[in-house]
Amino acid sequence: MFPLFGFKFAWRLAFTCITSSYIHVRRTHRQMRRLVARVQTTLRGSANDIGWLLRTPGMPSVEDGTSRFMELLERIRIGEHMLPDTLVYLLVPGLFSNHGPLYFVDTKKVFSKLGLACHIAKIHSEASVETNAWELKQYIEELYWGSGKRVMLLGHSKGGVDAAAAMAMYWPDLKDKVAGLALVQSPYGGSPIASDILREGQIADIETRRIMELLICKVIKGDMRALEDLTYEKRREFISKHMLPTDVPLVSFHTEVSIAPGVMATMSHIAHAELPWFSRPCTNTNSEEAASQRTKVPVAVPVAAAMAMCAMHLQLRYGEKSDGLVTRMDAEVPGSVVVRPDRKLDHAWMVYSSLTKDAAEPNASQMCEALLALLVEIGQRKSGSVADKFVK
Repeated sequence: MFPLFGFKFAWRLAFTCITSSYIHVRRTHRQMRRLVARVQTTLRGSANDIGWLLRTPGMPSVEDGTSRFMELLERIRIGEHMLPDTLVYLLVPGLFSNHGPLYFVDTKKVFSKLGLACHIAKIHSEASVETNAWELKQYIEELYWGSGKRVMLLGHSKGGVDAAAAMAMYWPDLKDKVAGLALVQSPYGGSPIASDILREGQIADIETRRIMELLICKVIKGDMRALEDLTYEKRREFISKHMLPTDVPLVSFHTEVSIAPGVMATMSHIAHAELPWFSRPCTNTNSEEAASQRTKVPVAVPVAAAMAMCAMHLQLRYGEKSDGLVTRMDAEVPGSVVVRPDRKLDHAWMVYSSLTKDAAEPNASQMCEALLALLVEIGQRKSGSVADKFVK
C-alpha cells in the first residue's frame, strides 16, 4: 500500500511541476513576443506611413506652381501688389498658436496697410480638427454676410488641416462663400512627430500618452484630440470619410529646414514683454496712448534650433526631408497646386519672424501674399476667366 501511495504522490508532483513549467514557459513566450512586437513597432515608427496619401490609388494629381509663385513673389518685392480688395482674407493659425501672441501678426499688419480686409481666425488652436472645422464654418459665414465678399483662407500647420476639414465637411454651405484655400506647411497626410509620440503598441506608449495628456489637457487646457487628429491613423480615417471637393481652388506649400550648425543660434521672435517701469514719458492721459509708450522687449526662443534638431532626427531615421515637424510628402494635398521653394525654411518661419532678418530675401508676409495671389489666379482659371499659366 505504501509503495503505491508514494508512486501516486510522485506522479502527481511530477505532473504538477511539468504543468507549472509549461504554463510559465508559455507566459514567458507570450511576454517575449509582446516585447519583440513593441520593439519592432517602435523601430518601424512611421516608415510605412510617410507619403501614404500620394501613393493611394485614385487620388487627384498635383500640379507644380513653384515657378509661377516665384514670379509673383518677385513682383510683390518690387512693390507690385495684386491681391484684390473684393475678397476677405482669413489667416488660420496652427497648434499652440493661442500661446504665441505674434502668430500671423506681421502678415495681418501688412495686409491692412494695403487696404485689404484681413482677419486672424480666433479659434482654440488646441481643439480637435472637427471642432475647429465647425468654428471656421461659422467664422466664414459671419465674414461673408457681414462684408458681402467671399473669403480666401490661408492656414498654417494644423490651421490648414482645420480649414481643409471645414471645406470637406461643409462645402455645400460654403461653396459660394469661399474663394480658395492655401495650406502652408500643413500635415494634411499626417505628421510623423505626432504619430511617433502617440502610437499604440510601442515601448512606453502608456507613459508617453500620460505625459502628453498632462501637458495638453492640464497645463495648456487643450484637447488631446488636437494632437491625435494629426497622426497618420486619424488622418486616414478622416480623409476616407471627408474628401476635399474638387472645385475648391487649392494651394499647398511645403519647405525643408536647414540643419547647418549656424541655425542652432537662430532666435525666433514670438512675443513682447512690457516693462512699465521703463515707460517713456507720456503727457496724454489716454490709456491706449499710455500703453503704447511702455517699453517692449522682444521675447525670443530658439525655435529654429528645435526644428533643425527634429528635421535631423526625421532625416536620419526615415530619410525624409521636412520643415522640422511635417515631411514634404505629407504636406502635398491631392488636387492642389504645389509650391516647393528651394529656400531653407523651418516650420515656424512663416508665422514668427527671426531676430536677424535678411533684407535680400522675401519675408513671411510677402510669401503669404504671393501664395494668395497664386490662389486668386487658380480660382480665375477654374472659373475660366484666365488662361492656364502653369506647367504640369
